[in-house]
Amino acid sequence: MAPLGIIAGLGDLPVTIAGNAVATGQGAYVLRLKGFEEPALAAYPGEVVGLGEVGRALNLLKSAGCDDVVFAGIVRRPNFSDLKLDMKGASLLPKVIAEARKGDDALLRVLVSEFEKSGFRVLGSHEVHQSLLAPEGLIAGRQPTDTDLLDIDHAARVAAASGAMDIGQGAVVCNGLVLAVEAQEGTDRMLERVASLPEEIRGTEEARRGVLVKRPKPNQEMRIDLPTTGVSTIEKVAAAGLAGLAVEAGGALMLNRKGMEEAAARLGVFIYGFSPELGL
Repeated sequence: MAPLGIIAGLGDLPVTIAGNAVATGQGAYVLRLKGFEEPALAAYPGEVVGLGEVGRALNLLKSAGCDDVVFAGIVRRPNFSDLKLDMKGASLLPKVIAEARKGDDALLRVLVSEFEKSGFRVLGSHEVHQSLLAPEGLIAGRQPTDTDLLDIDHAARVAAASGAMDIGQGAVVCNGLVLAVEAQEGTDRMLERVASLPEEIRGTEEARRGVLVKRPKPNQEMRIDLPTTGVSTIEKVAAAGLAGLAVEAGGALMLNRKGMEEAAARLGVFIYGFSPELGL
């Protein structure tokens, strides 16, 4: 069986995918992106490649016998003028810069297209590890109240609107008031910002209220950059005084789901999967 090619940034997602590929007998070949090398991935066959070394990445994956490729992990947008480019990277640069002005999704589509043109099948994280996808309904903790469900609905609409502008994938709403919209700072920083807000407009550990909603951007390339949650997400939701986390069923990844469920029970918050049609 051909090994799964993983183009990896930081975080637990590429580590989880690589471990699953090995456990299922497929094996993994990991290209760690320079400047974003996750230490745990050094244990797997592979190389470190620069963000501008597109041609080298394609050749390495071909030499390793990979047919399927997945992009996973956190990579911050580079300063294009500082990139060290190989010939393939240099030929793509004008198109990359043009698409980057349209947003991260447009930029990622260029890379997906280039890998497909080279004969690889680009898969989403959810396709190579289906158990990561969030289910619909109550996942952990108590059942959301009517107020919670109204907040989920409102936050889902806000996240869809901001996502349509390629801003982010999340929003926090408390009693109908929008407390935060995720942008380039990411979910953790957004939740830390919420935790610093006055207690009059947010929940507390003693009286939890408000929700974090995570969902894909409308028309998002689902094979790359699905919303990802983990134990740290639950911990920061709790630290912000929120009542729970709501994710789009079938449109968000849950890393270490058992650990997330245990953290939710320990910290007194819920995890809920809402219908993809909500708020659209």
